[in-house]
Amino acid sequence: MPNPSLPRLSAGALVLLLAACGDRSTLPVGADVGLQPTIKQPVKRLIPTVDIAPAKGWPQGGVPATAPGLAVQAFAAKLDHPRWLHVLPNGDVLVAETNAPPRPEGHKGIMGHIKGYIMGKVMARAGAAVPSANRITLLRDADGDGVAETRKVFLKGLNSPFGMALVGDQLYVANTDGIVRFPYRTGDLEITAPAQPVAALPGGPLNHHWTKNILASQDGRKLYATAGSNSNVGENGMDQELDRAAILEVDIATGQTRLFASGLRNPNGMAWNPQTGALWTVVNERDELGSDLVPDYLTSVQDGGFYGWPYSYFGRHVDARVKPARPDLVARALVPDYALGAHVAALGLVFYTGALLPQFANGAIVGQHGSWNRKPLAGYNVVFIPFTEGKPSGKPVEVLSGFVDDSGDALGRPVGVAVDKAGAILVADDVGNVVWRVTPARR
Repeated sequence: MPNPSLPRLSAGALVLLLAACGDRSTLPVGADVGLQPTIKQPVKRLIPTVDIAPAKGWPQGGVPATAPGLAVQAFAAKLDHPRWLHVLPNGDVLVAETNAPPRPEGHKGIMGHIKGYIMGKVMARAGAAVPSANRITLLRDADGDGVAETRKVFLKGLNSPFGMALVGDQLYVANTDGIVRFPYRTGDLEITAPAQPVAALPGGPLNHHWTKNILASQDGRKLYATAGSNSNVGENGMDQELDRAAILEVDIATGQTRLFASGLRNPNGMAWNPQTGALWTVVNERDELGSDLVPDYLTSVQDGGFYGWPYSYFGRHVDARVKPARPDLVARALVPDYALGAHVAALGLVFYTGALLPQFANGAIVGQHGSWNRKPLAGYNVVFIPFTEGKPSGKPVEVLSGFVDDSGDALGRPVGVAVDKAGAILVADDVGNVVWRVTPARR
């Protein structure tokens, strides 16, 4: 509900006002990326730095830019805020058309209301305030031409769905407040059976980070679920963070849930490293410490591991905003494996295991949604992180770029990434409302 005491500004006027203030990055390009990123001192501001690319969408015939040797085309267009992808064994592609649920509880205190007002306007300008379609759509390319000629509503009536996992003949879906399952038969174009509850996930009326992803264990007995924090750095009270900023392990047979890893502010994409079998995730780190802090990251996930949030970042760099301090937890904080850069908003993650694009073997593909709390913009691209012997080993290589035009408008924003049955890379674009398909360029 709008606060009548706050000024009524258009989103455009607000962003122009905020653009006049705020810090800028002073690090050399790429210094906040890699195995040993530069960690600067924090920049403290009353009002956070805001710089976001207004949502515009692609012009007719427009496509992202590709790395040399690659081509891209729309696998499916005119979707409704496509966020996440899952490729079924028969090659069908499931896409979650989804957005945030209603959240009646907002920020607390006068500064919280001001920040909430600002963020509401900024998110609307970024195209992130549309109602959720609450459905999963099936896309099928039966003739193999790289374009889905069949599009069918596969599941509807969901609650801000995101992650999906198929285990045997059961399809698991992560709604914003819990995991449900449905019976699935190979080739099904739709599922009409009612949802069967599996396990609750942290939701509620605040639900600050609403996306919940799931990944099945390799033996099919467990599901791993992400749950982002209910705040930036615990300002809503740590009692609101139960089982949040975490990856949870769910026993499929019983629905019992345990904390697998914690201190991960907003984990999203998860994947099994094909070389080592280890679980990896990408994490969005905290805001409002300046354009150069804190690097989002890609990391392996240890059972029982603690990764710092909210008390410290990138290992043991203490966040002085968080009271009371917890030096005991800071001493336990694990250093992430690989920095992706400050405010790139890393969301999608998949290890490439296909044969169609051998240049991406032995590495991970990451979808980076793009920054709001940084000048200049960062992210808004899809990158490849090379691995050697199961660990990141080099700087990111852009796979797709050009999501922001010369005027600073967002033509698209990449989210989930996947590898299809033929080995092409699929990318969900929730501003362009497209699923892109990346293949070798024709010679």
